[in-house]
Amino acid sequence: MDHVVVAGLRVAYVRSGAGPPLVLLHGGLSDSRAWSAQIDELSDEFTVVAWDAPGCGQSSDPPEGFGLPEYADCVAGLIDALDLGRPHVLGLSFGGGLALELYRRHPMVPRSLVLASAYAGWAGSLPPQEVERRLNRAVSDAEKPPEEWAASYLPSLFTESASPELLDRVMTMMLDTRPAGMLAMLRGFAEADLRDVLPQIRVPTLLLYGGADQRSPVRVGEDLHAEIPSSRLVVMPGVGHDSAMEAPELFNAEVRGFLRSIRT
Repeated sequence: MDHVVVAGLRVAYVRSGAGPPLVLLHGGLSDSRAWSAQIDELSDEFTVVAWDAPGCGQSSDPPEGFGLPEYADCVAGLIDALDLGRPHVLGLSFGGGLALELYRRHPMVPRSLVLASAYAGWAGSLPPQEVERRLNRAVSDAEKPPEEWAASYLPSLFTESASPELLDRVMTMMLDTRPAGMLAMLRGFAEADLRDVLPQIRVPTLLLYGGADQRSPVRVGEDLHAEIPSSRLVVMPGVGHDSAMEAPELFNAEVRGFLRSIRT
């Protein structure tokens, strides 16, 4: 991996391919390895850049008080440092909310948005009691080794049809979770209510949701679709929350078709 320094933080990233730039923002309990199928398959047509968010993978841990606005500024700093101009921005789960915050703070940066399994922040898409439940669980888990809790998240991330090989790859990644990144991302997302930015979006927007997603069900996507002008909602039947990993061929085909439609 390569890295740049943004606001004093080492930000690691993978860059592959040539063509219009496409920036990939992973979800929580994850890092750039979650995008391996997208890096491999979409780099034939796009310059694909997948970061490790601060606190994840090979990036520095964030300082105290680092929240969603700081993550968004860090993405903008990475895009500027790599001279990507106005890239397409694809975010999954937390990464989708981060893409929305990026648009709020830097509306001239994204050329388009692909929001997969996304929320308008947890506070903007989930009942308060569910936000509290998720945050309390994360805070408790962060105090323990990932070996004690990582596997318990898998049933809510994937359907029963997910292969053992896929689950092993995900577990390998999740076992590298660090408390500093886990808490910064999930606390920031629990507080985030991004509903006010949705009607302001003026770039092409694709919403991708798994029909069997337990964590960000289709109704969440329908709410975003109703508020984002001229957005397109695609539901992938029988696919779970981490759709990019569970159904990469379908996921990539939808992303490729959408980005091609913008170029023509």
